[in-house]
Amino acid sequence: MWQSGDAYEAFMGRWSRRLAETFVRRLDVPASRRWLDVGCGTGALTAAVLAAADPAEVAGVDPSEGFLTTARQRVTDPRASFTVADARSLPFPGDRFDVVVSGLVLNFVPDPAAAAAEIRRVTVPGGQAMAYLWDLAHGMELLRYFWDAAAELDPAAADLHEGRRYPLCRPEPLGRLWTDAGLTGVSVDEIKIPTVFTDFDDYWQPFLGAQGPGPVYLAGLPEGRRNQIRELLRSRLPTAPDGSIPLSARAWVVRGTA
Repeated sequence: MWQSGDAYEAFMGRWSRRLAETFVRRLDVPASRRWLDVGCGTGALTAAVLAAADPAEVAGVDPSEGFLTTARQRVTDPRASFTVADARSLPFPGDRFDVVVSGLVLNFVPDPAAAAAEIRRVTVPGGQAMAYLWDLAHGMELLRYFWDAAAELDPAAADLHEGRRYPLCRPEPLGRLWTDAGLTGVSVDEIKIPTVFTDFDDYWQPFLGAQGPGPVYLAGLPEGRRNQIRELLRSRLPTAPDGSIPLSARAWVVRGTA
């Protein structure tokens, strides 16, 4: 599911970049800190850290070589490095980083508790560990409209709805994940960003790239069913007089101290 960095950029990367920029600006971390980006993907959060936090270094890890290829092409700052690695087994000694962040990935990790424990392990005492996930149940409108339409036409799609599949993407479970990992002073806040599409094609075409649960589901359907979903979405999505589609996306942000 996570192989093509360019397809991901068209589908979700443009929004994850905007979210990452807002997230880093709000942190107000002092300069010259050592950062780790767990599940760095195509480098959106790493780039935001480099642009706004003046770090000493940012190490990015991700299991997808395809995504890391895109990250290395987009992020050329010598303070950044990218390594293929699993969030459940980080290739670093304990107490290695001042700030450890993870953006839009922990719900896809088979054992998020193991990943949270690893994040705690590599964070220095007194260091900050933070993660954020889309509010897939309610606040991530571009996905919620898609899954609602798919489930209406295909009852089997109801069980694939990301709001159901990923209960971690809610404030209580996300906060509990951090607390259970041994982090202290845990808090959960929200970030909301606009996700405005220029027209329907700008919304629909990225779903054809097979990057993410929705696009992968769509790729496995016969053409007729894909067309039905497309036309139902066309009739349901809010459309402005200029043809644009004004949606929004909310993410939950958890923060704690090692």
